[in-house]
Amino acid sequence: MIKDPQHIKNALSQTLPGVVSHQKMLPRNRTLDVCETEKTKIKHSSVLLLIYSEEEEIHVLLIKRPKHMKHHAGQIALPGGRIEKGETALETAIRETEEEIGVKYGQYQILGSLSPLYVQVSRFQIEPFVAWLDKKPQLKLNPNEVEKTLSFPLKRIKDTFSETEIPTITGPLNVPCFFYKDEIIWGATSMILSEFADALEL
Repeated sequence: MIKDPQHIKNALSQTLPGVVSHQKMLPRNRTLDVCETEKTKIKHSSVLLLIYSEEEEIHVLLIKRPKHMKHHAGQIALPGGRIEKGETALETAIRETEEEIGVKYGQYQILGSLSPLYVQVSRFQIEPFVAWLDKKPQLKLNPNEVEKTLSFPLKRIKDTFSETEIPTITGPLNVPCFFYKDEIIWGATSMILSEFADALEL
């Protein structure tokens, strides 16, 4: 069932599930809390969920980070990055989306935002925003930041939930995840998608 932009906008304006959704996809030895000693080291960032209807389903545009990236190399992610001085979180998400995949502000409608999420291992505080596209966009990938993209059907979250062991900078880690087209969606990206699906009651 297609959820139209107004339905999604209304859902995002309600009380969001937040931590309840995030914890479903949280690895066992990780936490969502910020320690006192880490508060001065937080790196503020934002991402954009670009959503559109394709084949009667809502899809989210995901990117794969190249293996040379400093943070989250080789992982499936959402367009976005670190907030620069003088920017709002939304301005960052808009700028990074254009820089990474060539989708410009004006091609989509901002519908709202999801709950902020703290990533303990990289100290990123992520603010996710949701935007609606009338159709799947034409992309121009920045190869320095994006290896490829995935068009992920949101309803597959219910069908593809699993757990697997992956190598990380802190050693092997068992993580809740979604499998899609030979890729593993886990970590912050899976937590954000989990909340979005829960907010829409999919």
